[in-house]
Parts: sequence; C-alpha cells; structure tokens
Amino acid sequence: MTQEPIPVVPAAHYTCGGLITDLHGQTNISGLYAIGETAHTGLHGANRMASNSILECLVFAHSAAKHITQKLPLSKNFQTIPAWDASRVEPAKEAISVSHNWDELRRFMWDYVGIVRSNERLHKAQQRLQLLQREIDDYYSQHRISSDLLELRNLADVAELIITSALLRKESRGLHYTLDYPNTDNDQPPSNTIIAGKS
Repeated sequence: MTQEPIPVVPAAHYTCGGLITDLHGQTNISGLYAIGETAHTGLHGANRMASNSILECLVFAHSAAKHITQKLPLSKNFQTIPAWDASRVEPAKEAISVSHNWDELRRFMWDYVGIVRSNERLHKAQQRLQLLQREIDDYYSQHRISSDLLELRNLADVAELIITSALLRKESRGLHYTLDYPNTDNDQPPSNTIIAGKS
C-alpha cells in the first residue's frame, strides 16, 4: 500500500445482527449459538462491522464456549447414522450447474436484495429463489454431494431467510432500507423470530 493505491469496493455483510442471543450467545433454539455479525446481542446495534464484530466475536466465543461446556455435557448415547447409499446417485458430469446457480444467486441477491430494496424487487428475488431451490434440490437428489453443492444449498437457505425477513419488515432501519417504507417505525417490535429453514 506504500507503492500503489488500495482497491476499495462495496462489501456485502449478509448477516448483520439477525439472531437475538443472550449473554452466552445462545438463541431461542436450544443448542444453537450465534456470535459475531450473525448475532444481535445489543452491544453494537444491528450494523456491526470490522473491529466491533471481531471484538464481540472474541468475547462471545469465550462466553459461549464456557456455557456449552457447563450446560451441554457430551452424551455417551450416540445414535448410529446409517451409511450413505450412493447407489441411486451418479457423479456429476459437469459442475457448471452448481457454479452457474451460485453465480446467479449472488447476482440477484445483490441486485434485488442489496442496499436499496423494494417489495417488487424482493418478490422477484423470492420467485427466482424458489425456482433455484427446486433446481438445487433436483441436482442434490441425483448427483454425488460435493462441498460446493452443500454450500450452494446453504446459501440458498440463508437467502430465503433474508428475503422473507425483509418482506416482513415494514420500515427502514439500519442496513434495511426499503423504498416502500422509507421511515423508521419505532412502534414496530424488534424482529426476534427465527424462521426455520430446511434441515
């Protein structure tokens, strides 16, 4: 950086304080903990970036680890997981479907669910995501699982949560700015409902 300019570009922070936690990082789902930018602890508000989230992540990681150690002792009764049956799936001849869907998911989330949103854009994103999730599920059921496929499936689930939450919020607050509801509505309670995704 002493020799040439440093490139500066917008960075997307997809989970800015969405999951409400207690002081141990525990959510309202037993055994589920959240720290860093994913958590909404109330310490730094909903839009915590860079050093704030790193500091909070370290503090809450320590607190969560202590709590897990105390409250969730390791069980001796493990259930046996059945062996994976690969007889009904085949290796993917091409990985283009996964990489194409991954790129498309990124693009429409950026374009429709990015910094400025509207109900129209959110509904377009929701419709496209539903089609994409069907394609991902079809691919998942027919081909051998890869880390890229699993990550794509997880990204689609997170995108669904973001879009659904954005449609439920009828105001602009923090990073959530919508053209349909440009003002902050302090009468609205904070969103503390976790929408369950696919298992």
